[in-house]
Amino acid sequence: MTSQSFFSKNLSSHLLLLSGWMLLGLVLRLTNLAAKPPWSDEWATIVFSLGHSFRTIPLNTLISLNDLLQPLVVEQSTQPQDVIEHLMGESTHPPLYFLLSHWWLQLLGSDRLVSIWWARSLSSLLGVAAIPGMYFLSWLWFRQRIFAQLAAALMAVSPYGVYLSQEARHYTLAILWVIASVACLNLAVRSVLARTKPPLWLIALWIMVNCLGLATHYFFALTLVAEVMVLFTYWLRCWHRSLAVYWLRIYLAIAGTISGSLVWVVNWQGITDNQLTSWVFAGNPLAEFFDPLLRLLVWWITMFGLLPVEGVASWVGIVSGLIVLSCLGWTIAQIWQRWQTKNQSQLNLQGIEVLWRSWLSAIALILAITYIFGADLTLSARFQFIYFPIVLLLVAALLGGLWQSQGKRTVVVTLFLGFLGALTIVNNFAYQKVERPELVVSEIVAAQNNLKTPIIIATLHQTHGQTGEMMSLAWQFRQFLPLQPQFFLAHTDRDNPQPTQSLLDAISEVPRPFQLWLVNFFPSENLALQSCTTQDRTNRRATGYVYQLYTCLLGE
Repeated sequence: MTSQSFFSKNLSSHLLLLSGWMLLGLVLRLTNLAAKPPWSDEWATIVFSLGHSFRTIPLNTLISLNDLLQPLVVEQSTQPQDVIEHLMGESTHPPLYFLLSHWWLQLLGSDRLVSIWWARSLSSLLGVAAIPGMYFLSWLWFRQRIFAQLAAALMAVSPYGVYLSQEARHYTLAILWVIASVACLNLAVRSVLARTKPPLWLIALWIMVNCLGLATHYFFALTLVAEVMVLFTYWLRCWHRSLAVYWLRIYLAIAGTISGSLVWVVNWQGITDNQLTSWVFAGNPLAEFFDPLLRLLVWWITMFGLLPVEGVASWVGIVSGLIVLSCLGWTIAQIWQRWQTKNQSQLNLQGIEVLWRSWLSAIALILAITYIFGADLTLSARFQFIYFPIVLLLVAALLGGLWQSQGKRTVVVTLFLGFLGALTIVNNFAYQKVERPELVVSEIVAAQNNLKTPIIIATLHQTHGQTGEMMSLAWQFRQFLPLQPQFFLAHTDRDNPQPTQSLLDAISEVPRPFQLWLVNFFPSENLALQSCTTQDRTNRRATGYVYQLYTCLLGE
């Protein structure tokens, strides 16, 4: 099939179908968009995007709910340079998405609290943009519109894709750069194998995309390394032939990308020592050798199908898992049977080979970093964005082969399973937030028992991650206006190694009685010294929070 066939008389029907996938993807991504409570990473995105700093929030002193939420107020006076200054000084991320989010949030107007729906909608729209991105990527790769439609459909209903699109984070923008970079990789390899030089415009575009990807998320570098690994396999195959001259421009693309990444080297050096990233080093992957592999398998499955597994009875989660595994196992069996017939065109086989190598290269990098360097990149599903489009493209090609060989039922079942998974995500029955502040707040409110006792919520503070956790609680308390708790962020570092004493000093001057809730804070001293006692025999727990109630009465 030639490229001219893309512009055939049937193009309008294919574009109409593509529009349908985009509409479906948009509806799924905007459904219940603000229903899930925001969590600390989203607050980081919002605060920095607004051009504000977490350092303006007082530490080691009692503050009001409004004081804690002040960095979430939209102000027109902030500028893009404020975004860059605070982000680079307090976080571990490059600034591109935050700048886009800054301009997006400015549309809300001034002197009002940010809208969670609006903050997340930018990521949702970028997620929708990935649907036509997958269509055109598949077209460039295989030159078959059925493959392109299936790639777009898989992106539209992917539970994993919907999950990332409903977070006020930068992953959907990074996915777009992955799509664009992989497209450039395909065109460059195809040019070399056809004994032609990749055009300079392609090399310039590839360098620009790669630099923008690195300016969005540093883990995009893993996508680039995986691409180099794939290129190296072809270089080994061709180096002894008369093809060396055709690789010169690919060398230029690599050199240009490296040059564009040098600006981030200083930031990269400080990431591994940053407290914000210490959690990926907390485990022992070698001692728990199979856990990372199982987690990767789970993340791959959720890219295509999912049923309720969180917030439901255990038996429902087990049945859901069995159904998903059965459906995907059946699909894999059908694909394998189809593959054994070897009726794929040579072009498809070559394209699939590149995809397999790209995916395996990315997985090899993740596992090497996990097992060798002890940074477990399998702990979080969102880190798998580096190869997400590649997996969808590969599966779309395999499903396209089934569609062409009377396997339409298998394709429909796979897409329907993805659609059910997307509904599962938007209704919060899977990929729930890693922090559940609404559960904590509901228990605090219930403990009041109509007493209207003043409330103090204290936490141990090390980074803006803990500030975000408290912001999540404060945000939930906005639904209970009569209750206006005070917050205490007990900061600990080398200059203040005894945060409990700071808390004791603060509450010693608070009129009794009041309720003291310690959240993710385990005091090193006896709070009974301040006439604060607890009846909790064990710590209360909710996802992301460990907390305990102390009742502080009048001293004897």
